[in-house]
Amino acid sequence: MDKFNLEDFKITSKIRIEDQPTKLSVKADEDTIKDELKSVRKKLGELQDTIYAHGKYSVLICLQGMDTSGKDSLIREVFKDFNVRGVQVHSFKVPTELELKHDYLWRHYIALPARGKFGVFNRTHYENVLVTRVHPYYIMGENIPGIDNVSKIDDAFWDQRFEQINNFEKHLADNGTLIFKFFLNLSKGQQKYRLLRRLEKQEKNWKFSSGDLKERKLWDKYQECYEEVLNRSSKPHAPWYNIPADDKPVARYLVAKILYDTLSAYSDIEEPELPDDEKANIHLYKQQLDNE
Repeated sequence: MDKFNLEDFKITSKIRIEDQPTKLSVKADEDTIKDELKSVRKKLGELQDTIYAHGKYSVLICLQGMDTSGKDSLIREVFKDFNVRGVQVHSFKVPTELELKHDYLWRHYIALPARGKFGVFNRTHYENVLVTRVHPYYIMGENIPGIDNVSKIDDAFWDQRFEQINNFEKHLADNGTLIFKFFLNLSKGQQKYRLLRRLEKQEKNWKFSSGDLKERKLWDKYQECYEEVLNRSSKPHAPWYNIPADDKPVARYLVAKILYDTLSAYSDIEEPELPDDEKANIHLYKQQLDNE
């Protein structure tokens, strides 16, 4: 299996999205890649138990990508060895009536993982500078004071929203949340292939929506918006990673490997020890149980 420099996938300076790879040349067959994923996700699952017992950090994993980029299957495969008590997945769709009664970050804030737990956001708070940027009239449903028509949604509005999102993540990081943001970078040609597959395979028909074709026509606008997201919100405390997503097994492996390597480098994450007085009496407790 290829040895990747995982830092190469991190967005650390201004990029052009067209220069970011959607597929890697890998000198390994699919079975080998799947075996590597099994190995790293097992270690990641064991590390999750330690983080849960340690109880001081929470881990937030944000997944963004165009339709068919593989977010759902990645979640299934990467977190398969996790204890369900320590991870929760949230899929953010069109805001509900209740959610629109609050500010746009509210529904994300209440879904954040507690200390010791992992939270996976399938689509994230960045939808508020992606989908709403492509379809600004969606903003009108938020009923924001001073925004009474689409013409009021200008560059200053988006600048403020980016600042709010960056401040939101900085606040989380300062209070013990470890943030990972993965952009599943899919090519337009691969999306076409996957949409056709949904139509051609009866068991996959349920995944198809005619709305996917309408959004596909806006591909270039979405790419422009994603590029701005990556450039304006990849920070040392909350970095974006460009994950080539044309090859699903490789994408899953990269996400798992980045998570494991980064989290295992935290030397202060360790299982708590018994208090000294409890530890000193372990033999007595064992004796009590043996004598029952």
